[in-house]
Amino acid sequence: MTRLSVEMLAADTVEPITSAGHAQLGIAVLLGIAVIVLLITKFKLHAFLSLTIGSLALGAFAGAPLDKVITSFTGGLGSTVAGVGVLIALGAILGKMLADSGGADQIVDTILAKATPRSMPWTMVLIASVIGLPLFFEVGIVLLIPVVLMVAKRGNYSLMRIGIPALAGLSVMHGLVPPHPGPLVAIDALGANLGVTLALGVLIAIPTVIIAGPVFSKYAARWVDVPAPDRMIPQRASEELEKRPGFGATLATILLPVVLMLAKALVDIVVDDPDNVVQRAFDVIGNPLIALLAAVIVGIFTLLRPAGFGKDRLSGLVEKGLAPIAGILLIVGAGGGFKQTLIDSGVGQMILEISEDWSIPALLLAWLIAVAIRLATGSATVATVSAAGLVAPLAADMSTTHAALLVLAIGAGSLFFSHVNDAGFWLVKEYFGLNVGQTVKTWSVMETIISVVAGALVLLLSLVI
Repeated sequence: MTRLSVEMLAADTVEPITSAGHAQLGIAVLLGIAVIVLLITKFKLHAFLSLTIGSLALGAFAGAPLDKVITSFTGGLGSTVAGVGVLIALGAILGKMLADSGGADQIVDTILAKATPRSMPWTMVLIASVIGLPLFFEVGIVLLIPVVLMVAKRGNYSLMRIGIPALAGLSVMHGLVPPHPGPLVAIDALGANLGVTLALGVLIAIPTVIIAGPVFSKYAARWVDVPAPDRMIPQRASEELEKRPGFGATLATILLPVVLMLAKALVDIVVDDPDNVVQRAFDVIGNPLIALLAAVIVGIFTLLRPAGFGKDRLSGLVEKGLAPIAGILLIVGAGGGFKQTLIDSGVGQMILEISEDWSIPALLLAWLIAVAIRLATGSATVATVSAAGLVAPLAADMSTTHAALLVLAIGAGSLFFSHVNDAGFWLVKEYFGLNVGQTVKTWSVMETIISVVAGALVLLLSLVI
């Protein structure tokens, strides 16, 4: 997972499935992406179907035999799901355990009880960042927005002053920090080191979330002054529970996989001997699958048992946690199939050859490609997966740290200016009771700030490490 095998790298550099020149390949890429965009935006087709059809269209426009295009697509879909599917599933289970046990509410209530009115935006960004580590963005919104609305109403705070920091915390985690699906897929596609990417992602996330959250929220609150809509304040899950897990135990469970993966990265740097017993042990312990699995197992005892969950409820909870990610897995898998079609058609090699004559840095190129796909498709995950496929050859000769920065450049670009073709745009609009213009002034601008600041920090770090 941390490094593509020699065999996989060799498979990516075999003879392309088409003999098309650079011009035809370039046109094929534009048309293939155009097909995906048209299907998603105009015909409202599911992203999985759109990516599948777009991959076939790309191969056809490039003049590749369709049987080879199908093989490339299915092979890429299978390898992507094999690489990250289990991790996405474990993350979903952990998030469901956190929500249903009342553990998330316990963290929120504990921190809010100690917050002052002046520190509330900073408190919200902290809550969202911590809670957002194991949760998908959409799950995090559903979990946190009711809390944001209650805090705004109870404390008579500006909704944007409280809400923007929470959204910023969730979005930054989603785009830059594994084990979220986008960063995981990019790490797999580029052969980056997960631990190093995680460490650098956290380093970049901190100043980014401060600027896009508490700082920007001052201006957002002036531009859009709306009250918390009463209709969107539902009953919290933990209100139905007689007891819930403790703050310390819940926080430790959330941070466990992050600590294990960071520990592995630290041992890899300090020991730097693949045959060393300690390093081999941490290679297992810090493997994202083992780290997330450990958190789920620990969560049974730290989250579910204190909340009074019996064995009979555990199975149902896992099923409910896995159900919502079926669409995510299919989109991620189809994105991997699209990526492999790009690679096997020779597009990645074309980008590599063309970029050799450009003065534009590889990290900036990756960011710009992700921005273009994000604006076109509205999906951060699709943008991340597609951009990773296009720039994958650029990572072949990069150092470990620069390969990790390439992943983060793609992640930053994938968050640029969410607008009407993004499901998250409408989710925020409806939860906050905004109109389209107000959503653009707040949510869309916040996403752009995250993308630009994170991208700039990636370029800055590349100059010093």
